[in-house]
Amino acid sequence: MACKACWWFYIMKLVDLIDTVLFVLRKKDNQITFLHVYHHITMTFCGWSGSKYVGGGQSLFVIIINSFIHVLMYGYYGLSACGPQVQKFLWWKRYITQAQIFQFVAVIIHSVINLQRQCNFPKIFDVSFLIYGITILMLFSNFYLQNYIVKKKRREKEL
Repeated sequence: MACKACWWFYIMKLVDLIDTVLFVLRKKDNQITFLHVYHHITMTFCGWSGSKYVGGGQSLFVIIINSFIHVLMYGYYGLSACGPQVQKFLWWKRYITQAQIFQFVAVIIHSVINLQRQCNFPKIFDVSFLIYGITILMLFSNFYLQNYIVKKKRREKEL
């Protein structure tokens, strides 16, 4: 069962990657950032390698937390597609980004704990999760800073 969950997670990462490819093909340059492309390409690889080599067990932590975040994200995107009458109630986008950042911190902590324990989970995957968690945390933190802190200060200056 846990192995099947890993493969379904990988399939969802493929869907995310296809979404990115469609952005590129439709020339939606405002939606294509280094963070977006890097995240979807690397998560597709992580989903595949995790499913193939370490499906289940320790990998489920990452899958569960990431899937929960995606439910929030796609719920937000679905509501925002409902038009202006709904969009005015969508003030909470920044909190989704905060939840994503929390997710990466949790994955980093999880990886550090696993590296200190003796278990059969391959250490190379813990090291990989740790390195990936740090890089993606830095990218998402920069995104948050630029979009919610710097822009807010710029708007306040303009007033």
